[in-house]
Amino acid sequence: MPVPRLLVDPELRRALDAVPMTPNGAFDLTDIPATRETLRAFAAAVADSTPDDPSVTVTEHRATRPDGPDVPIRLLRPTTAGPGPLPVLLWFHGGGQVLGFAAQDDPWLKRLSTRLGCAVAAVDYRLAPETPAPGAAEDGHTAHRWLLHEARALGLDATRIGIGGQSGGGGVAAATALLVRDHGGPTPLFQALMYPMLDDRNRTASSHEITDLGIWDRATNLLAWRAILGDRAGTDQVSPYAAPARAEDLGGLPPTFVAVGELDSFRDEDLDYAMRLRAHGVPVELHLYPGAYHAFDLFAPESQLAESFEQAWLGYLARHFRTPAPQSPQLPA
Repeated sequence: MPVPRLLVDPELRRALDAVPMTPNGAFDLTDIPATRETLRAFAAAVADSTPDDPSVTVTEHRATRPDGPDVPIRLLRPTTAGPGPLPVLLWFHGGGQVLGFAAQDDPWLKRLSTRLGCAVAAVDYRLAPETPAPGAAEDGHTAHRWLLHEARALGLDATRIGIGGQSGGGGVAAATALLVRDHGGPTPLFQALMYPMLDDRNRTASSHEITDLGIWDRATNLLAWRAILGDRAGTDQVSPYAAPARAEDLGGLPPTFVAVGELDSFRDEDLDYAMRLRAHGVPVELHLYPGAYHAFDLFAPESQLAESFEQAWLGYLARHFRTPAPQSPQLPA
């Protein structure tokens, strides 16, 4: 049964009422190129209205892939950080793996960088349908290897690399962590997953409940997974590096932060992933926000729920960045 709108937190409901909606919701995946252009224009308008922040520098880099195009990486770092190499967050933007780009998150990633005194390496991973999964996760693995090798030259701490991502990027972050583990790379400091997109099968209760809120409802999610996987979506031909919920063995993954809204179509797949991680011995911090829809912190950033989420998220990152690694990582060949 669809979720009644009255169950949405009042502050979030007011924000939802102000969101421009197409007949297919806020994100129209029936015309992906047009929606991409709309999002780019919106991000450009936000950037133009945001004063330059001299406390953060931005440089562009490229990680070389042996069997494909280079992976663009946008490196943000605070100019006021103290001496010594900086911890770094390897970041994957949202957009259902079909929309978005690294620079879209600049405004709030810059604030994160200055508040935590860390660098952020935002990955411009390849999008579907042009690049089907697991292409995005392969780009993430390439970016992680590049950070390990270039950390000293860039003034970064190779022992304090955390992985994080939002929505579709949260799924890419989780898949990247699986690839790092399975290729014998040094375990990241953590994986911080904001309402991650993990399961192409769409069988959970929440995936059936969220149908008409307009923010990444079931129909939108089905279209996204069809773009990501093509005819493989929902079949037995899907790799965990494409849909991390498919992984049977979750042991050996880094400590994990998971946050999701009660009224998010990803709710149940995220809760299940968190519980299975814990069952495999992985330390997990889990947050479930009542009355919150998908990406509530972006649509209602001034709400009490968003402020609570930001405090939990930044607190988790700060605690882990302050924790020294037991030994220097062994770089992959």
